Amino acid sequence: MTSETVQVILPLPSGLLSPNHQAGSIGGRMAKAAAAKKHRNKSRLITLDSKIESGPWKLASVAATFYFATKRRRDTDNYTAMLKPAYDGLVDAGLLVDDDYEHLKREEPKFLMDRKFPRVELVITRRG
Repeated sequence: MTSETVQVILPLPSGLLSPNHQAGSIGGRMAKAAAAKKHRNKSRLITLDSKIESGPWKLASVAATFYFATKRRRDTDNYTAMLKPAYDGLVDAGLLVDDDYEHLKREEPKFLMDRKFPRVELVITRRG
């Protein structure tokens, strides 16, 4: 079987999606839920636009590259967690069976700089 690859380019996830973000009020929790829903939907729509018809893939890997306008230290665990809504969008679009560990292997994210176009690029590769 030949491997297939799709690239999904998304805006950087909202800081509200960080595990470090304190959502101590009802309004804060609602804002975090709204940010997750927005990021999930964007991921779903962009994935659908790629028109991959061989889904759902049972086994895939994903490589995430974050591009920031500034260069500084980043916490890989926080940014990996912030991608959960994006991975849910891949499932919603029918590209993946599920985004659990059994079906989606995650590579360590990379952090680069692009002052003009901050974003996160997901490269999803079919593995079986």
